Amino acid sequence: MGDQPNLSPGNSGVQRNAETIMIAWLGFELSCNLQPRRIHIPNGGRLELDGFSEDPLIICEAWAHQGAPKSAQKFKVMNDGMKLIMARRVIGDDARAVLLFADEEAANHFRGNSWQATALAESRIEIMVATLPDEVKAQIRDAQTRQYR
Repeated sequence: MGDQPNLSPGNSGVQRNAETIMIAWLGFELSCNLQPRRIHIPNGGRLELDGFSEDPLIICEAWAHQGAPKSAQKFKVMNDGMKLIMARRVIGDDARAVLLFADEEAANHFRGNSWQATALAESRIEIMVATLPDEVKAQIRDAQTRQYR
């Protein structure tokens, strides 16, 4: 039993694994090597980016979720958008910034007519959806069910 994954309701390992797959997919799509990166900001703080490429300069945050986001989840995504805006200020305004989703339905709100969609577009943050294997999508849905989301 020691090799069994922790499938407790709050465990987010499935989503972290899916985000790794998503970042690899984006790297392939954009012909770059995206890796997690810590960015130090001028006040002494730091940002942890899900994906970073120096050449071409790309920064990315990924959200492994299936289905439409609930209210609190929209704020999580917008927080990731603010992280990308701050990272761009530190590393260069020419950085391509991508919010990467695991599902079209999860991304739709951030592409539509909401104030959040407008704010992201005006901040030059691209919305992209990773192509994931059906098995990974099913694992995300199962994890969300366990997490009561």
